[in-house]
Amino acid sequence: MTGDPSIIGYFFSASPIVKFVMFILLCASLSTWVLIFQRGFFLRWIVKNLKSFETRFNSAGNLTDLYNEFAGKEDLEGMETIFVAGYRELIRLRQHSEAQAAEVMNGVERAMRLAISRIEESLENHLSFLATVGSTSPYIGLFGTVWGIMTAFQSLGHVEQATIAMVAPGISEALVATAMGLFAAIPAVIAYNRYANSVDRVLGRYEAFREEFLSLLFRQLNQRRED
Repeated sequence: MTGDPSIIGYFFSASPIVKFVMFILLCASLSTWVLIFQRGFFLRWIVKNLKSFETRFNSAGNLTDLYNEFAGKEDLEGMETIFVAGYRELIRLRQHSEAQAAEVMNGVERAMRLAISRIEESLENHLSFLATVGSTSPYIGLFGTVWGIMTAFQSLGHVEQATIAMVAPGISEALVATAMGLFAAIPAVIAYNRYANSVDRVLGRYEAFREEFLSLLFRQLNQRRED
């Protein structure tokens, strides 16, 4: 038992199994906070990039010039990638004079959907870890608590007269594992819900841009066919 009523004191006086549980939860908590900051900065940058491209796209007089501007970049992100993928496919299909308008539309749509699918993987990267920490940490902490309490009561078998003062420190040490589990889980759950919602909104704007681009392309193709 420990005379130091702090988490560090409880850690060093706990049984090996409880120490191991606390160590796992500490690592999970630190990893969670690293991902919270990393994903937060990343998603803010993605939204900033999205708004910047939307402004450029809406003010562009010639989509070919806009494509040439972004096609030479090596670090395309988000909506830039979707636009370049769609327009590149448009150029490729236009080189075939026998390509019908419907074929062009379908090809461009497939290229943009594939680009969105790849971006979605990047946006959702590490979110599964936050979900796992949020759902499992309380149970890991509870396991440490149950084990610690069991160990504390087993020690009473070696004494003739048991008192609450004899098991209270051991139970307190065990309960720290539950507290650490909650400390790891709560931020992970909050961050997962917030970032998952942000990702859904970003993907929704990507889909809206895809529909806008395809609508613009459809009008251009019909206009050329009429001419």
